[in-house]
Amino acid sequence: MNREIITTGKTVDDALQKAYEALQVDSENSQFEILELPKKGFLGLKTSPARVRVFVEYSKADCAVDYLQKIFSAMGLAEVSVEVKETEGGATLILSGEGLGVLIGRRGETLDSLQYLAGLVANRLEGDYFRITLDSNSYREKREKTLESLAKKLAGQAVRTGRSVTLEPMNPYERRIIHATVQGIENATSASVGEEPNRRVVISSTAPRKPYNREGGRRDGVRRDAGRRDGAPRGRGPRPDRPYERRERPAEKPAAAGQPVREKPPEDAATRPLYSKIELDD
Repeated sequence: MNREIITTGKTVDDALQKAYEALQVDSENSQFEILELPKKGFLGLKTSPARVRVFVEYSKADCAVDYLQKIFSAMGLAEVSVEVKETEGGATLILSGEGLGVLIGRRGETLDSLQYLAGLVANRLEGDYFRITLDSNSYREKREKTLESLAKKLAGQAVRTGRSVTLEPMNPYERRIIHATVQGIENATSASVGEEPNRRVVISSTAPRKPYNREGGRRDGVRRDAGRRDGAPRGRGPRPDRPYERRERPAEKPAAAGQPVREKPPEDAATRPLYSKIELDD
């Protein structure tokens, strides 16, 4: 996208200075073309002014930055600066200054919204899709590490207990982080359920559940009364007036032979309580 203006002046320098002030640019980030040089008429009675065209070529990143600066100014955060780092197929815009907490918002929601809008503005220009990433004080990196740690923790919990865990709604970028982390954990799987903007990740175990031991033992084969010769639970001694009686615990349904591996979350996963403690580590 180009911005340009044609101005006149007694001299070329005068015309250029008017153009720079109108476009709010300087000679370093703009280009100019001299359309007419000043001319003096016959006997110096009439003078023709100089005419110049000054233009600025805006890249997609420049458009995104210009849009964000207008928003920051409207929010009373005119001191926030934007640094552009070009990446393959896009650019990362790094914010610095005061009031960044307001721009990040709760769990990065404001930052994500600004990133989305800046991307729309940048891609109004012709050409291939240009990815805009908005960051501040390495927030993206910190958030990614927090999500990876959470995914490992919940995947281990799902494998250990056999119970699925449903996370709070996330944007596609954060869901990809969860899925990528869970893929590296044995006997764990993840899937996205629901519709945007409430689409969320469910982490489940792919291992068949171990059958319950009807003789009073746990799934790992260790008896509850192990460690006492008289058969009483550990930490309790037999009472003469009330002999110990073992209480039979209802047995869980044993796993059927050849039970298939669970490859998707249970049908009720979308309605289970959400795990919502996803805060940045200090």
